[in-house]
Amino acid sequence: MFGHYLKIGPDSRVTVAVPQVETGQGIWTTLPQLIADELGAAWELVGVEPVPLASGHSNPLASDEGWLEGFGPLRRHRLRSGGMLRLTAGSTSMRAFEMPFRQAGAAARAMLVAAAADLWGVDPAECDTADGFVVHGGRRLGLGQVAEDAAGRTPPRSPPLRGPGQRPLAGQPLPRLDLPPKSDGSFRFAADIRLPDLVFAAARLVPPGGRLTGFSRQAAERVPGVRKVIARRGWIAVIAGDSWTAKRGLDAAQPRFSGRPGQGAEDFRLSLEAAMDGGEARATFRRGDYSAAVAGGTALTADYSIAPARHLALEPLSATARFRAGRLEIWASSQAPELARQAAADAAGLTIADVTFYPMPSGDPSGRAVEASAIPIAVELARTERRPVQLTFAQRAGQNVDAVAPPALARLFAVPGSPGLAAWRMRVATADGLGETLARLTGAERPGGIRDSALTGAIPPYAIPNVQVDAVPVSLSFATGYMRGYPESALAFATESFVDELARATGGEPLAFRMALLGRNLRLARCISQAAALGGWDGGGPGSTLGLAACSAFGSHIGLVANATIAADQRIAVHRLVAVVDCGRIANPQIVRQQIEGGLLWGLGQTVAAAPQWRAGMPLAQPFAETGLPRLAGTPQIQIELVASDEDPGGVSGLGSVPIAAAVANAIHAGTGRRLRSLPFAPMGEQ
Repeated sequence: MFGHYLKIGPDSRVTVAVPQVETGQGIWTTLPQLIADELGAAWELVGVEPVPLASGHSNPLASDEGWLEGFGPLRRHRLRSGGMLRLTAGSTSMRAFEMPFRQAGAAARAMLVAAAADLWGVDPAECDTADGFVVHGGRRLGLGQVAEDAAGRTPPRSPPLRGPGQRPLAGQPLPRLDLPPKSDGSFRFAADIRLPDLVFAAARLVPPGGRLTGFSRQAAERVPGVRKVIARRGWIAVIAGDSWTAKRGLDAAQPRFSGRPGQGAEDFRLSLEAAMDGGEARATFRRGDYSAAVAGGTALTADYSIAPARHLALEPLSATARFRAGRLEIWASSQAPELARQAAADAAGLTIADVTFYPMPSGDPSGRAVEASAIPIAVELARTERRPVQLTFAQRAGQNVDAVAPPALARLFAVPGSPGLAAWRMRVATADGLGETLARLTGAERPGGIRDSALTGAIPPYAIPNVQVDAVPVSLSFATGYMRGYPESALAFATESFVDELARATGGEPLAFRMALLGRNLRLARCISQAAALGGWDGGGPGSTLGLAACSAFGSHIGLVANATIAADQRIAVHRLVAVVDCGRIANPQIVRQQIEGGLLWGLGQTVAAAPQWRAGMPLAQPFAETGLPRLAGTPQIQIELVASDEDPGGVSGLGSVPIAAAVANAIHAGTGRRLRSLPFAPMGEQ
């Protein structure tokens, strides 16, 4: 063992332990690639495993970026000191762990070199590592040959990192370590767990504020293979010898629930409007003096609305629980494994030290796995059955329990100036999705406000001298939660669409208007100008089918040109997307491109997927064919260019989803004159 993240076998095989959960974003390849590069390992001998749950592996950006705003000082201290902030969210993994992993590889390299130099009787400064060997002139030793001796040495406090020309793996499109097992089906997800004596369960949750009013136990038990029906205050479950039988038994039970009336589309829109017009606002960001800048002038204004967004995860929500010798074991997908482990301990009435949690990779990149919805129920079922139980929510039941991304209403004001804009203000009525998720995981009260950090995406990336962002919290009857790319993507839709409106209202051309506003944001200026050149930007005048958007988010920058029209079936058709991305130092460009492509398509899906309907405070489930999600045949041509940079790495997992809605909306306006101000898009319902 060499520190927290690295171990070397006698055969020179290198195993890298990664604290972040693999959600498809490639972190189980990029972080090992960094450590292997500094170490001098042979890539074909590098493997990966998750770091065991223990303190010392918290995501430092979870605290640094203000995720715990609104929590009391004692709770913040407990979460930090207890190592509970091991979170994979907010496109933070590379930003948080690039340097610690490089330093871990460099420290191990120094220790290995020192051990080999002693064997050879030479100066360690004359030695190096490469391709899995320590080398000195014509001599070489495998890393495994000196690993045991080296591991017992004191690691250097400040190990020297390799220079730009000394890192052969840096920036190389190395094959993903998780690709072969995902390709042949051997990569295990939460629902793949199999234990001796395992039984399977299906469950449905009671609606918020409601109760289980009735069900047919006899009908469920008449289904061959059903073992037991278990009803509790908040849920009902059926246990059987296989998951399909459990689901059939639950359907046969026909559970009936009471619940408070759910909000429909008009209801939550009215709640947003009431908060916007009469709610108490709090300034979350100020630069200059907006009030003074608009005194005596007239501000241009527009409203943009964003409906709640569902995760629509393909992976079934699943958790497996087993009690053995007074201890609890849990297998589940979780992007917050220490908090999920605590939730399991609370459900079992045990201390966290008596719970072993196995965080499974997530087959769903949407962010739903930050929640721990299935774990407490699986724990109760395993305790009742006295044998291991795997609970899997059917797709329909999984949609019902989804904590959606919060809706928002953004009212924007701007005063033209020379050059560009003299003042800008955004007033946002919304809820705090990540704040609510963390409150549920930690047992804290539901947040009454909105964290300042939750609205950093509302700050325009332009050098406008007077800027003010105001937050108005909204109370909703349904649960909201964290989602990949949110709220940055929702806020950028409003910001970049309004910038397009302002350019046209003042007689400007959208690209030139943005360039004049960017000031010293040279990285974003380069992205948007290169995207315009590659995308064949034609000025975006009447009859054009091109739209622009530019965003800075997660420490990265992206310029996007979209080619979009309204098809004969009155649906939006996106034909081509051209993105230029500056995300700082790049470990693996192929994975960056995959993530930008995936983010663009994810964000595009959110612009056209139908907003959820509600029943008793729960999202009403739909078959995937009825959600309006884009099909493979309609996938646009995508071109991505990466800007070479030696700046600190930025996040890319959610980056592609941020500018896509505005770019497409701006393209539709250019071609049709219709300004789309609502998400998801309803092109025939807006003018």
